[in-house]
Amino acid sequence: MANKLISEIPLPKSIANVFAARNISTAKDALSLTEFELMELLDVGLTEVRSALSQISEIVAPPYQTALSLMEQRFQNEHLGGHFPTGLKGLDSALCGGIPFGVLTELVGPAGIGKTQFCLKLSLLASLPTNYGGLDGRVIYIDVESKFSSRRLLEIGLRSFPEIFQMKEMAQEMAGRVFVLRPSSLSEFTQSLQQIKVSLLQNQVKMLVIDSMAALVSGEHEQGVHRQQTLSWHISFIKSLAEFSRIPVIVTNQVRSQSHDEASQYSFQVQSRDGIVETLTRYDSHLVAALGIHWAHAVTTRLVLEAKSGQRFIKVAKSPISPPLAFPFHITSSGISLISDEGMELMGPEINSIHCQGHNEIINFRMDSLV
Repeated sequence: MANKLISEIPLPKSIANVFAARNISTAKDALSLTEFELMELLDVGLTEVRSALSQISEIVAPPYQTALSLMEQRFQNEHLGGHFPTGLKGLDSALCGGIPFGVLTELVGPAGIGKTQFCLKLSLLASLPTNYGGLDGRVIYIDVESKFSSRRLLEIGLRSFPEIFQMKEMAQEMAGRVFVLRPSSLSEFTQSLQQIKVSLLQNQVKMLVIDSMAALVSGEHEQGVHRQQTLSWHISFIKSLAEFSRIPVIVTNQVRSQSHDEASQYSFQVQSRDGIVETLTRYDSHLVAALGIHWAHAVTTRLVLEAKSGQRFIKVAKSPISPPLAFPFHITSSGISLISDEGMELMGPEINSIHCQGHNEIINFRMDSLV
């Protein structure tokens, strides 16, 4: 709108002619000058200049929008955005419908906690017909650590949707909608990204899963600034894929040990139930998400899977629409299931802490390479 021609703006003919005579042809040309510069250049009074600038600004400036109008636009464009139900009722309710479209959703947690199980269930759901709550499309599943199991995928399908998966032809069709890539290195994954972008359009792909990004990065020999630059490029490209395709993009992340120096950098103020503010200079949790702060900022929704006091939990640690909540879950033959749909509200440092009981496979990154 800044390049809109002055001749297309309904100014009084006398002042419009003066603008044309002084080669001020666009709104940007006029608005880039001060009132006094225009008075001198156009040889007109302050009143005429202010009136002309007011009319030009009113035409080219974007209009204000109310919160109500933005909400109405969101509902009107629900088919381009929206949320994909996970089948976990409490979690879907907290996330206003499920996994959001068009942005990155991260699953972070220690090895063996259930991240891949969750990815398998989501992949299966995306492949289902719409009348079963699915997206009736294909899934690209990037299996970095060779943890994808077609047998487990079919087992989850058979236990969750027996009316579909008891029919051999239907089971084969659903499994055939999940395309698995197994890049052996970050460079090989990079080469595949452009092909993936084309596939998102040509092959009716409705979900992208990367399991896991941390494993790709940890296999590289680059350190420090070079590694961070490489990761930043991939963050930007994967985010653009999500925005470009308007599909759910699920990325898993591992955990690493938190150094004492890093832990002591953080302080929290926690307000207790009786209103007393208590300052904690350090919180005793030795695990953090592996890919560092830049990756954390790129992620719209972060779900933390952890084990604490003999129970597994899935936590909404970061979301623009949900408060921090934790849901107990277990893994059955039909995949991940919530034990309770009532989320427990989290406060203070507990929101970002990652607990791990009985899991020892921790990824160790050098701190100066990713933060």
